[in-house]
Amino acid sequence: MTDVVVAGAGTIGGLFAAHLARVADVGVLTRRDEHARTLSERGLRVSGRGDFTSRVTASTDPAELGDPRLVIVASKGGDLEALAASLEGSFPNATVMTVLNGLGAEEVVAAHGDWPILSAVTFMSGTRHDDAHVEYVLDTATWIGPFRGTTGEDASSAAQLIRSAGLEAEAFADLRPAQWSKLVFNATVNAVAALTGLPHDRHFAEGMLGNLVHDLVDEGKAVAAAVGVDLREDPWEMNMHATQRGHAHYPSMLEDVTARRPTEIELITGSLVRAAERAGIPAPLHSALYALVKAKEASYS
Repeated sequence: MTDVVVAGAGTIGGLFAAHLARVADVGVLTRRDEHARTLSERGLRVSGRGDFTSRVTASTDPAELGDPRLVIVASKGGDLEALAASLEGSFPNATVMTVLNGLGAEEVVAAHGDWPILSAVTFMSGTRHDDAHVEYVLDTATWIGPFRGTTGEDASSAAQLIRSAGLEAEAFADLRPAQWSKLVFNATVNAVAALTGLPHDRHFAEGMLGNLVHDLVDEGKAVAAAVGVDLREDPWEMNMHATQRGHAHYPSMLEDVTARRPTEIELITGSLVRAAERAGIPAPLHSALYALVKAKEASYS
């Protein structure tokens, strides 16, 4: 009997699946048959802040993963629509929890089924070394809140399950203040890293680049205020704290452009720019970064 299915077997999905498999029966939904076979044969190894290997059930077919009570959707933004469509008609007794950067993932999933939905964002990070090995780098929390047909108690239950597996998690009655804090942080840091080629390090808090990052954060905070969100965390303080960890972090968007892959610019910076347009306030700096990252993607061909 599968307790949890993790849909999306990249870095974040891998960290969730491997940790949760220590306290629950976990299935992993992959895109590739080869990936599923590798996970079934070798298990899922975690290194870095952990050192263990978990056994999971893996498949490209949701029908082979049982009847879970929780489905964690942890794909890249560009893969979300296809993944959500693949879940249609499956997991009738599950609550689905989206864990993606930016805004709008919940609506995409909701269009493909009537599951109760939880919304989540995570600050934990890692490096995917191969199909069966992920390195756990940042052990920061996942923030969870209700979205459709769920309550704060449901969010608390999911957070408790994740904490029992050795990961950090916190539940909120309203996720938007936390979600928008990360949105402003991500829209700034990811886009700047993608365009400069710099990892997230001291340069983001010092000198000319630090000044630009500060201005981008201020612009994002103004958009949040315009849409009526009181941020839980100050994104500038989040930036400062991250740059003082003593080691550089490679944001996902930097990894994407380095590998010449599509980025998550639409769900992240695109969401912030569109929110500014709806609110009728200018966001010229983020609009410029959005256009430049889109141009960077166009340059691949």
